[in-house]
Amino acid sequence: MNRYALAAFTLASIFSTAAHADVKLAQTKNCMACHAVDKKVIGPAFKEVASKYRSQKGAEDQLVQKVLKGSTGVWGGMSMPPNTTVNPKEAQTLVKWILTQK
Repeated sequence: MNRYALAAFTLASIFSTAAHADVKLAQTKNCMACHAVDKKVIGPAFKEVASKYRSQKGAEDQLVQKVLKGSTGVWGGMSMPPNTTVNPKEAQTLVKWILTQK
């Protein structure tokens, strides 16, 4: 294997492991009780959230606050309660992952 192929393989492994870890974090922190990646459950699909916020300036910080403090009225009448099991660093990791969903 040449060095370019090895570098590409290494990077792919790192990124796929990080993506898998973020799904695990979403599961561990009970995000998946109300959300799914590609379909509405109680709350919107993560792909819908990404589509809505991806190009907005300051979206990452805004969404981190929504995870930590909760939100109401954005996706209809159902409120999103604060996720008290998530610390600010975890919320940022989750939001970064959510915003990559396509």
